[in-house]
Amino acid sequence: MTDDREPMIRDDIPASARVYGWALGGKDNYQVDRDFALKTAPAFPESIDISRQNRLFLYRAVRYLATEAGIRQFLDMGCGLPTNNNVHQVAQRFTPDARVVYVDIDPIVLAYGRALLAGDGSTVVINADFRDQGALLAHPDVRRLIDFDEPLAVLFLSVGHHLTDADDPRGILHNVMDRAAPGSHLAFSQIVCSDPDRAADLEARMSAAGIPWQNRTREQVHALLENGLEPVEPGLVNLLHWRPDPGQPPLPPVPDELAQFVGASRMGRDMCEYGGVLRKP
Repeated sequence: MTDDREPMIRDDIPASARVYGWALGGKDNYQVDRDFALKTAPAFPESIDISRQNRLFLYRAVRYLATEAGIRQFLDMGCGLPTNNNVHQVAQRFTPDARVVYVDIDPIVLAYGRALLAGDGSTVVINADFRDQGALLAHPDVRRLIDFDEPLAVLFLSVGHHLTDADDPRGILHNVMDRAAPGSHLAFSQIVCSDPDRAADLEARMSAAGIPWQNRTREQVHALLENGLEPVEPGLVNLLHWRPDPGQPPLPPVPDELAQFVGASRMGRDMCEYGGVLRKP
């Protein structure tokens, strides 16, 4: 449901957006978020690299969409906390007339996002649950800024693992793309793990913290996405390998408490942020 009343900010339970934002060097978090990250990271040390790799992918994907695919409107589902090089900043750097709608249900995301965007008529952050596609697509700000008769980009970045099978993730992903004009694109990423024991452990930890989570394998991600959509080269991959650019703008430094885990993704374990960009023909 969409609801623009200000929800209560909880500082007694961890929030995925705040935990993720801390790994990116953000300051908008609470002790409960930092404690959760520090408790989880020893068992899943690559999670810090993975979070940062996803954010770097966002820059490259949005740059591609704005410069090569000619996209002028973006719908960012589960956008997370603002940090450097947010979607509207990247898109408008290359396409000044780009329009962006950010969607999130985390109250701290809404508070900081609205402060960042004050006075920007081409970009808005709305309080909505993207699982309720009917209400979301009827939201007045979506109707004002997004023209479904023209190509658009829909971003589901590092939120796929928060969609369980009970949410009908395939329906959520393809409902909006079914409405979108030909030439529209879907950018998607989620954590994947092919080790069933590690996957079950991570799901249990997240669920115990009140964070919805479902691991998928690479094959399961392909099954979710490739329903008439055409992967853009190099296809669906570990995000490290999606058009890497060592010259792209860097992220803020990793917090000191998490620095010991940097580089753990090179250990060779089969866990990574997986995804890419797909085009509607």
